Amino acid sequence: MTFSVRQVPFRIRVGLLALAPILLLSALFIFFPPDGLDRAPWAQFIGRFHLLTVHFPIALILLIPVLELAGRKGRLLHLSASIDFILVLATLSSLVAATLGWCLARSGGYSGRLVTQHMWGGISVAASCWLCWMLRGYFRSARLDLIYTVWLLVTVGLVSWTGYRGGQLSQGENHLTEQMPAGLRKLIGLSSEEPLPRSDPAYFYGAHVEPIFVAHCYSCHGPEKQKSRLRLDSYGALMRGGKHGPVIKAGNAKGSELFRRITLSPSDDDAMPPEGKRSLSANDVKLIELWIAAGASATLPANAIKNAPANQEPVVAEVTFDEIDPAAVARSRAPLAPIVAQLKRRFPNLLNYESRGSANLVIDASLMGIKFRDEDVAAMKPLGDQIVVADFSGTSVTDRSAAFFAAMKHARVLRLMDTKITNTTVLKLGGMDQLESLDVFGTAVTPACLKVVEHLPKLRHFYVGETKIPADVSVSEAVKSKLLF
Repeated sequence: MTFSVRQVPFRIRVGLLALAPILLLSALFIFFPPDGLDRAPWAQFIGRFHLLTVHFPIALILLIPVLELAGRKGRLLHLSASIDFILVLATLSSLVAATLGWCLARSGGYSGRLVTQHMWGGISVAASCWLCWMLRGYFRSARLDLIYTVWLLVTVGLVSWTGYRGGQLSQGENHLTEQMPAGLRKLIGLSSEEPLPRSDPAYFYGAHVEPIFVAHCYSCHGPEKQKSRLRLDSYGALMRGGKHGPVIKAGNAKGSELFRRITLSPSDDDAMPPEGKRSLSANDVKLIELWIAAGASATLPANAIKNAPANQEPVVAEVTFDEIDPAAVARSRAPLAPIVAQLKRRFPNLLNYESRGSANLVIDASLMGIKFRDEDVAAMKPLGDQIVVADFSGTSVTDRSAAFFAAMKHARVLRLMDTKITNTTVLKLGGMDQLESLDVFGTAVTPACLKVVEHLPKLRHFYVGETKIPADVSVSEAVKSKLLF
């Protein structure tokens, strides 16, 4: 007697086929978990669609119990016929949302227990929807109908828990209780007091610095979630730094990456806290600056720094803005306006003015990825003197474009991460005396290119991670202080 696949009921065959991608995605979660590293920009790009897709399966899953109840009798009996189809859609859409979530978490620099729980919650929702479909559609008996009903309720609870974890990731761990009225907080047993610093308030760090991190930084760099593998929930973790190394240079506030990030414009991609989060007050920034300048010690007495501002009383300063003269701006832009307009049509969204009142230009060629080549760089040659920020990360540019990069005499930021450039390009940048940040992460450069750092007077950050430059490279302290791995 021979066995044929056709003897297996169609629903079982389809069910086993649908189980395969669930198991595959589970394997990806196990063997390639989020580890706090940034990876391929394309993966981050598609991963951000997770936020758009995640609400569809939630709506479908919550709809199923409603249809089950409404379709049991009467004129709405026909509604139960659609439940199988909705369960299939819920399973597939949950898989899509979980896959996009993995892309974002794996490539976007995320790590931590909260990220892991949310990720496994997503794949569990997909598996639970699949099991509901199998129980409802094939195993029909009074006992298994009861199991289906119970499991459907479990699925509703699971999607609610996963959604709550997602809300904690994006809005903060206390996003549901932060604005809760005091009476309701008391009724359900929640403390109305703000969490106290865990470090000894007799010291400056515990009294003034840690409360700032608690209020502004824990949602992204706390015990549950660590963006870029950086934790700020303890003094030891703070001083260890993140994936690019230490963020605090004791005694040197201006040279500390953390201080640089909190003093950037809120619209800057590197600014911390990121846009949309509550910014640090002027007092907060000053307290961190004074603490780092005083040696960034965990045991500096709380009153050791005289005239330090208080955390609770933000500095109120009058802010004025220069008036923009449209006619003057137009005149300053006029010489290159036709070329800028032409290149904007050729490269949509890649080329923009630095601000409404400036003739300086910003290029973000990373949006095109490998499609952006040396020939495209050559087309921008007439604009070289006006470019102040240029990002060619992930493009196909090579050493053939070195002369163009070197001609950007007013550039403050140049990013060449994950490109095909070598020492040849870096060694030609010695004349860029306005350059503050240079990124060659993931390129083929070697220690031979480091001698150019001595000729760049304003350079503060030279990103050389995942290159042939070792972390223990033998260079002067002045050069080493600028290297970020």
